[in-house]
Amino acid sequence: MRVLIAEDLALLRDGLTRMLTAYGFEVVATVADGTDLADRLVEIRPDVAVVDVRLPPTFTDEGLRAALQARRRVPGLPVLILSQYVEHLYAAELLSDRSGGVGYLLKDRVGDVRDFVSAVRQVASGGTVMDPEVVARLLTAGRGRNRLSALTPREREVLAVMAEGRSNSAIAARLVITEKAVSKHINNIFAKLGLPPSDDDHRRVLAVLTYLNETT
Repeated sequence: MRVLIAEDLALLRDGLTRMLTAYGFEVVATVADGTDLADRLVEIRPDVAVVDVRLPPTFTDEGLRAALQARRRVPGLPVLILSQYVEHLYAAELLSDRSGGVGYLLKDRVGDVRDFVSAVRQVASGGTVMDPEVVARLLTAGRGRNRLSALTPREREVLAVMAEGRSNSAIAARLVITEKAVSKHINNIFAKLGLPPSDDDHRRVLAVLTYLNETT
C-alpha cells in the first residue's frame, strides 16, 4: 500500500515512515511543507496520504487546503488528516466531501500504533475515521445541542463510537452491550435525528457527522 506523508517535523515524519514501513506500507514520498503538496498528491496518487493540518510556510491550514484541493482533482483520494488540536471546522470541511476515504485524528493518537495503523488502512479502503475528541466536540457544539438533547445518554455513547467508523460488533464490545441493543439504539438515533437508517457503515458515519456539521 503506497503512502505519502506530509509532516514538517522531521522527527515525527521519520517516525511515521518507520512505523508504516514496519507494518508493510510503502512510503513513496515525504513532504515537509504545503507549497506544492496538492500537485504532489495528484501526481503520485498514493493509496493513502497522511497529512498534517498546519504546514509551512504559514503554519495555518496549508495541509488541509492542499488535501481538499487534491481531492477535488482526484475524487475520493484517501487522506488522513493529523492535527495538534481539536478544530472541528477543519473536520467539517473535510466531511463536506462525501466521496469517502477521509480521516481526522489528533496527533496524540499516533502513539497508539495499532489503532493508528488501523485508521490508515480504513481510510485507504474508502472508510471514514474520526478522532473521538473531535466527535465529542461535534456532539456538543452549536445549535446541534437542541436536536441531540433528544438522545438518551446511551444513544449519545453509541453515536460517538459509531462516528469513529466502528461496526455494530465493535460498538457492542466497546460499550459492553449486545449487537441487538446496538441496532436498536442506532435506529432510535437516526429516527430522532431525522436520518434514514442504512446498512452501509461508512455512509451512516458521514450522514451523522454531516448532520452535526450542518447544525453547528
